[in-house]
Amino acid sequence: MKKILTIILAFFLFVGFKAANQRIISGLVTDKADGLQMTGADVKSLPSNKATVVDVTGKFSLKIPITDTAIVISYLGYQAQTIKLTKNNSYKIEMVTDRKTLDQVVVTAAGVQVKRRELSSHSTSIVAKEITQAKSFYAPSALTGKVAGLSAKSNSSIKIRGNSSTQIINNTESYSAISEIGFRKANKAPLSTFSIDVDAAAYSNVRRFINNGGLPPKDAVRIEEMVNYFDYDYAQPTAKDPVNIVTEIAPAPWNPKHRLLHIGLQAKTVSTEKLPASNLVFLIDVSGSMSDANKLPLLVSSLKLLTDQLREKDKVAIVVYAGSSGLALPSTAGDNKIAIKEALNRLNAGGSTAGGAGLTLAYKIATENFIKGGNNRIILATDGDFNVGQSSDLDMQKLIEEKRKTGVFLTVLGYGMGNYKDSKMETLADKGNGNYAYIDNITEAKKVLVNEFGGTLFTVAKDVKFQLEFNPTKVQAYRLIGYENRMLNSEDFNDDKKDAGEIGSGHTVTALYEIIPVGIQSEFIGSVDPLKYQKTKKNAVENASDEMLTIKLRYKEPDGNTSKLIQETVIDNTTKDKSSVSSNFNFSAAVAEFGMLLRQSDYKQQSNFEQVIQLAEGSLGKDKDGYRSEFLRLAKSTQLMAKDLLTIANRNGIEENKR
Repeated sequence: MKKILTIILAFFLFVGFKAANQRIISGLVTDKADGLQMTGADVKSLPSNKATVVDVTGKFSLKIPITDTAIVISYLGYQAQTIKLTKNNSYKIEMVTDRKTLDQVVVTAAGVQVKRRELSSHSTSIVAKEITQAKSFYAPSALTGKVAGLSAKSNSSIKIRGNSSTQIINNTESYSAISEIGFRKANKAPLSTFSIDVDAAAYSNVRRFINNGGLPPKDAVRIEEMVNYFDYDYAQPTAKDPVNIVTEIAPAPWNPKHRLLHIGLQAKTVSTEKLPASNLVFLIDVSGSMSDANKLPLLVSSLKLLTDQLREKDKVAIVVYAGSSGLALPSTAGDNKIAIKEALNRLNAGGSTAGGAGLTLAYKIATENFIKGGNNRIILATDGDFNVGQSSDLDMQKLIEEKRKTGVFLTVLGYGMGNYKDSKMETLADKGNGNYAYIDNITEAKKVLVNEFGGTLFTVAKDVKFQLEFNPTKVQAYRLIGYENRMLNSEDFNDDKKDAGEIGSGHTVTALYEIIPVGIQSEFIGSVDPLKYQKTKKNAVENASDEMLTIKLRYKEPDGNTSKLIQETVIDNTTKDKSSVSSNFNFSAAVAEFGMLLRQSDYKQQSNFEQVIQLAEGSLGKDKDGYRSEFLRLAKSTQLMAKDLLTIANRNGIEENKR
């Protein structure tokens, strides 16, 4: 007994000694010019090299040895700040833009060498760090007409020219080509039908490019996903339906002669304790391409956050795949968090990628542990680089479409850069009755897997479709902004066999239509000669209705096969001015306009960064998590970057060295 007491005493003395040799420091990091939070800034303590990342509120907290003497705060495009540590445990750091331009980035794509941009001295060090850690770096797209952009699916490489050497890093990221939806005449095509999209991967991926000092390729910019990254203050459903529709219409900021229709969809929020039991399978890519710090290590940290949300009635299995697939953890109760986290800690990256075999095994495990009336879901975490086995998008799609009929849904979490396969990941999530998020840092993981836990994992309505009918006596032409890969045929709306999008607990969905009213001249509306063999009839509702359009929505219960219909009409409020427009309307318009500028859209019209910033500044709202403030900082950074690109392009032109 005496020996046991001695051991216990020694243990507590050791723990106490260890705790006494550590301290926790915290701080707030802002941009000195405008006071905005510097979300994503790197914080490192010296000489221990303990590190963390600033969260969306601009704050950080870090446990460090008491022997550390300083912290270094760095962010692409800003001067690194070295703060000497004192007895204080809380610090306020203001970052200053670094405008020195010393080095160049040259992109080689399909035999063409293009001078892209100049890097600041601080930016160069950050880029060098990215290259060392990630072994890949995606070159920024530049502005159409000034600097040629890379093909969305082309292989490319980037050269970093420093004082001593040149490094070449290959890039094989791929994005599905987007063909923007143009204006359609209401008298020829009165119906517009599309599936909802709650995915938000495009925004965090675009943010990654901008935070790394470049502009994204235009096909990485899916405007509806950028708009839907943010929550909006919509009323909760009060009727028996699990969703509620809200609408607002006002002048379009980028063309006041046009109208902008804002459609909001709010799903009912179900408290965590009332959510059904979950049968989850973590399907984890542990191939060699996942070895970088922003891939498997970040993935493991992300799933640990999710594990902390699980309850006793939930269960989790872990399937891994590389050269072959295997079961890393059999189905385990959600309250056995130690066993789940230990299994995650044992994961190592290596080998090629048998994605198809991994999916097959994951569905087998999910089916064996199926919970009737529960949430049965595979969570696929990968960079999407499937290169062995059942690897084609079509094969994956067929497998997932077949398995979703059994009630097992699929959520996709994307990680990394350089070889990132966005096109494949989006396809898998769309066909698997699930959602798709891109995790670029631990803060984003917390947003998706903790803050939005219910919305990410628990479906309250499936196969959700919109159909709008426009009144040609009020509407000359219209266009849906974004949702290009979610368009449906008119007859698909009433076809319950047609798959559509899902919406989770507490989720919001936002869609925007730009409308050209009758009587407005527009360059976007062409003309044709009168038809010879067609008879035209006056619309029966002409002069009998002030309705601009009717909105219809169909949805199914999560375990249902028959859809239910909701509909409402919209009357244009032509007297509405800027002062009476909601923050929901203005902020969504700012994000959409930002997306059009990044895409260099044919329909951007009078769009400009100044207006984006002004709209966002005036519509931050409560912003308790700081996401809208982060967008404002991102817009300001992009505005500076775009100006720099134009300056460099105008000064130097475009270099083309054909091989």
